[in-house]
Amino acid sequence: MLSAYISHPSSLLHEMGPGHPECPARCSVIHDYLLSHSILDLMVMHTAPIATRPQVARVHDALYVAELEASAPTSGYHFVDPDTAMNCHTLSAAWHAAGAAVLATEIVARGEVASAFCNVRPPGHHATRHAAMGFCFFNNVAVGIAHALAECGVSRVALVDFDVHHGNGSENIFAGDDRVLMVSTFQRGLYPFSGEEALGPNSCNVPLEARSGRDALRDAVTRHWLPALEDFRPEMIFVSAGFDAHRDDDMGRLGWVEADYTWITRQIMDVAARHANGRIVSMLEGGYALPALARSVAAHVRVLIGAD
Repeated sequence: MLSAYISHPSSLLHEMGPGHPECPARCSVIHDYLLSHSILDLMVMHTAPIATRPQVARVHDALYVAELEASAPTSGYHFVDPDTAMNCHTLSAAWHAAGAAVLATEIVARGEVASAFCNVRPPGHHATRHAAMGFCFFNNVAVGIAHALAECGVSRVALVDFDVHHGNGSENIFAGDDRVLMVSTFQRGLYPFSGEEALGPNSCNVPLEARSGRDALRDAVTRHWLPALEDFRPEMIFVSAGFDAHRDDDMGRLGWVEADYTWITRQIMDVAARHANGRIVSMLEGGYALPALARSVAAHVRVLIGAD
């Protein structure tokens, strides 16, 4: 069955200042690489809609959304933290990024496609119910998960997060919700300096040591993630797909390469095949070394579409 590719032009308009690593080129290099390597020829292309307020309100407080809208500048930048800024296009990009998650959820849940990859920004997994942080405004993957549970007849959802930074916002939103299992890896001691202790029994966090490499990744997945996922038997799997653990990315020091993203995606695909009718929604999170990002996303997507 085909896979979907979801994006929106607004992702190229949100920017946070010259030299900022979370830049519009992240989406364009991914698109160009997938296009030039004929990967997009094997995918169904979709343009992300705007998420509705009720869809976002499932995971973010109305007051937070109102404050975000009130802070949106008409020119220049408004900084919500020292590293995270809004320009006049940020809110549009954020609403469309959340909308991409909703659309992906619906078409995968309905069986129109087996999986979907959303090449959108700003990323989302650091955004909590009440706050933007870490380059994130709306928690896109959480919006998709909440939509699956509320509208798509899904009762158990797994969230797999393999960014080099802990997905604190996602864990904050779903802590203690027995309908959601979150499994994650991240480098110990990095921003946002969380994840060492799980917020609820539905989180399986595995912090990894700097320079621990692929062996530590494989151990984390096979000894911790896979048993938890097998016990949980998810009906749908969401992925916070961060590629900043790559050895070329100076955001972290885990030292992964493209083959590691291929391997981890195969593990996710195997679980999805056994329990979730193959249903996977993948959302772009981190990844800032642009050539490595494009190659790593391609490795991930090739597995999703059955081309690797």
